[in-house]
Amino acid sequence: MGTPEDKDILLQYELAVMEGILESKEQYRKIVKAAIARWVKDFQDGRIEIKTVDDLRKLVELDIELQKDEL
Repeated sequence: MGTPEDKDILLQYELAVMEGILESKEQYRKIVKAAIARWVKDFQDGRIEIKTVDDLRKLVELDIELQKDEL
């Protein structure tokens, strides 16, 4: 099944991949949070009508999905 060195290399690779995924998720959350903040500001300023609330719902759902693995 492989030497201990092979297993160590595989584990290091898997850890590096997980780190990359977590870093990407952090960046995506920043983007989503900024988009939510902008949506709320535009709504408060009257630039968004209530019929476009679906966009906010999608952003909030995306933010929740990105947070799932953090719990």
